[in-house]
Amino acid sequence: MSTTTPLSAQIAEALLRVEAVALRPDEPFTWTSGIKSPIYCDNRITISHPDVREMIAEGFAALVRELHPDAEVIAGIATGGIPHGAWVAQKLGLPMVYIRDKPKGHGKQNQIEGVLRPGQKVVAIEDLISTGGSSLKAAMAVREAGGEMLGVLAIFSYEFEKAAAAFAEQNIPLRTLSGYTSLLEVAARTGRIAPEQVELLQAWRANPSAYGN
Repeated sequence: MSTTTPLSAQIAEALLRVEAVALRPDEPFTWTSGIKSPIYCDNRITISHPDVREMIAEGFAALVRELHPDAEVIAGIATGGIPHGAWVAQKLGLPMVYIRDKPKGHGKQNQIEGVLRPGQKVVAIEDLISTGGSSLKAAMAVREAGGEMLGVLAIFSYEFEKAAAAFAEQNIPLRTLSGYTSLLEVAARTGRIAPEQVELLQAWRANPSAYGN
């Protein structure tokens, strides 16, 4: 998944700077599932910041060249991965498709929009990985359409073991530009969180359901 690198730290800092990611360990957010969380991530905010979206697009393009040089199609996963997928496809000069969360309810009832031919090698672009369920659902749609799923790339991951296990089970490589580990390091170094809060934030990742409940 993600690794702590200069780029992952830069992405983490950018996400914090534009408030795409917010840390609130003493006043947790409540997710739709009811789980209390010290972090809130909305990477859709990045599309409004040209410098950040360019950094992300360049990072994705570099990963495609390094990890999946035989990629033939870039697939944006709805909704957050669609704009980033478009920018990456443009940089690499590759065709792009996007993947809905479910088939459209009218017309041709497409789940994949654009042209994906059987046998084409696909890299999917996602904005956020939590449990990995929606990303894997999109990957399965590519396989069902006859495409070869090379891997999923995402901007950020909470780095849950559940997600890593789910991707491994489906034999789909996952890499992210940044992740929870890098975020905590940057947040602590820049004074966005106190040193004593780091352990609490690490404990949440280990057992999210127990946090604040």
